[in-house]
Amino acid sequence: MRLRHKPYAIEMITNHPQFVIDSPADHKGSWAELFANDNPIHIEVGTGRGRFIYEMAKANPAVNYIGIEKFSSVIVDALDKLIEEEVPNLKLINKDAKDLTVFFADEEIDRVYLNFSDPWPKNKHEKRRLTSKSFLHNYEQVLKAGGEIHFKTDNQGLFEYSLISMSAYGMLLKDINLDLHNSEFEGNIMTEYEEKFSSKGNRIYRVEAKFQNEKTV
Repeated sequence: MRLRHKPYAIEMITNHPQFVIDSPADHKGSWAELFANDNPIHIEVGTGRGRFIYEMAKANPAVNYIGIEKFSSVIVDALDKLIEEEVPNLKLINKDAKDLTVFFADEEIDRVYLNFSDPWPKNKHEKRRLTSKSFLHNYEQVLKAGGEIHFKTDNQGLFEYSLISMSAYGMLLKDINLDLHNSEFEGNIMTEYEEKFSSKGNRIYRVEAKFQNEKTV
């Protein structure tokens, strides 16, 4: 991702704590209280400019959404959307997703979205991929029993890697889609990158993955 520096981003984020949660660890285990309801919580790791999660939140008011993006110059675009039209079931976190288990308690989340993640193609950077074993472990920890990961990408290599990584972790894969935009899948909400890549003729890959081990109370 090529980032355009936005010197106003940090100040803008700081000035809108009702939308961008400054200390997410303070809400660990109590996100339902922040949203003031017991609705399911879905998170997007690497939310980018926020189109996907913003539109998802508008379309599904009975679900709470949290977008996580570590780059302030990127997440500020998602913040712009909320300032223009507030969506009460959406919050943002401007932090690194590697600290996911610091932000959320065990079994606090119902679904994880991964959309057009950085492929980190070099083998030495495998651990940075959002579908690597260490990240899958974190998702498993914060997800409730039956919780799912929904993953989309235009990068065939990353998609193949992710299918192998998830399978090796023991996850159940379903609805594997090798050409999303030419399929019968309904209800797809595109990200900014998805629209850009698909307009160039890039094939979009998608999979839903579920951890099979049942959690005990």
